[in-house]
Amino acid sequence: MKAMILAAGKGERLRPLTLHTPKPLLRAAGVPLIEYHVRALAAAGFDELVINHAWLGQQIEDYLGDGARFGVRIAYSPEGEPLETGGGIHRALPLLGDAPFAVVNGDIFTDYPFAALRRPLSGLAHLVLVDNPVHHPSGDFRLVDGKLAAAEGDAPCLTYSGIAVLAPALFAGCTAGAFKLAPLLREAMQQGQVSGEHFAGSWIDVGTHERLADVERLLARGA
Repeated sequence: MKAMILAAGKGERLRPLTLHTPKPLLRAAGVPLIEYHVRALAAAGFDELVINHAWLGQQIEDYLGDGARFGVRIAYSPEGEPLETGGGIHRALPLLGDAPFAVVNGDIFTDYPFAALRRPLSGLAHLVLVDNPVHHPSGDFRLVDGKLAAAEGDAPCLTYSGIAVLAPALFAGCTAGAFKLAPLLREAMQQGQVSGEHFAGSWIDVGTHERLADVERLLARGA
């Protein structure tokens, strides 16, 4: 199974740090955020990675290179401008092949065991959900008997972690350009084609200076 790290975001809420450094290369405990993903995926048995990038993306390629020093092979999918999550993955499909692949947002920090993703996919997608963080209290999706469903009334929801396994068929009929992933997932959910799991370990959406500091504190505790 191949894995894709989404690294095309501009990181505007992390300015001025991201004015001259792409968000995935911001450091926590002296290590770029994206390097934690690369090393964790390699340790989980993923040896072929695809990374998309846009803002200052050449810096990502210069730092990670072909992946050899991490024990992986890295292919890059550069974007002239951000294509949103759906459009970015769609553009990279020729590099990802015909089999289901893992996807990891480049701007999260987690100890999720990526090896758990290396299993047969039933349906079009499998999403990892986490408890709702303070900045997103309403969550995204309901998890019912291992299947994902859209938010409904006051039913409790969980938050999409930015970790998933997707089948290329999820993008059938899509055309090149910028588009979001969520509408494709919701359509697949209505067909009962999206499974999910609840992960209760460490997870931080590194979108602000405060949450980057949270990662630093987590690492300082030896987590």
